[in-house]
Amino acid sequence: MQNQTVYSTGTQASVLQTNKVLRNTYMLLSMTLAFSAVTAGAAMFFEISRMAALVLSLVGFGLLFVVNKKADSSAGIFWVFAFTGVLGAALGPMLNHYAGMPNGASLIMQALGSTAIVFFALSGYALTTKKDFSFMGGFLMVGLIMVVLASLANLFFQVPAASLAISAAIVMLMSGLILFDTSRIVNGGETNYIRATVSLYLNLYNMFTSILHLLGAFGSDD
Repeated sequence: MQNQTVYSTGTQASVLQTNKVLRNTYMLLSMTLAFSAVTAGAAMFFEISRMAALVLSLVGFGLLFVVNKKADSSAGIFWVFAFTGVLGAALGPMLNHYAGMPNGASLIMQALGSTAIVFFALSGYALTTKKDFSFMGGFLMVGLIMVVLASLANLFFQVPAASLAISAAIVMLMSGLILFDTSRIVNGGETNYIRATVSLYLNLYNMFTSILHLLGAFGSDD
């Protein structure tokens, strides 16, 4: 009886901890997404150059290492906002490009809406079923490596069809990563809400840009 009580108490504590991580993750994720939207809007308003956007992306890549290093301290919150704010600003030139199309505002809203629908659907499925998607880790890692290599190759060859295929592959991979990352939180594989937030943010960021690229290509009159 005593062992059962200890087990029950331990299980309850584990569930409470998981719920706390989930709550903090989604709260921080929503705030960082809103902050990214603000910095993206500012970058659009000031019409920063593509070169500036590239520099900001590289800065964001560097900040990612800082965030992971500071994730176990209170300073991690500041660095998460710095990281997401910089990446949001890096979207400025791309958003201005699509906004300049005849149906640009509609394309951007469709990309946002599609990203939100996919995220809520997949996260909701992982949360309600509590299935363990850790088995997807190896496949997703290989897929990411393949996409990176294909993207680098396409920088030289500039094949439009390949670019669309890469964007479609990224959407699929990010969908898998949303399931994978949410599952890790639900099943106790990720207990740090700062790292969890960064993972989900990057999934949404890459999915949004890829969906926007696809919509822009298929919605173009060219």
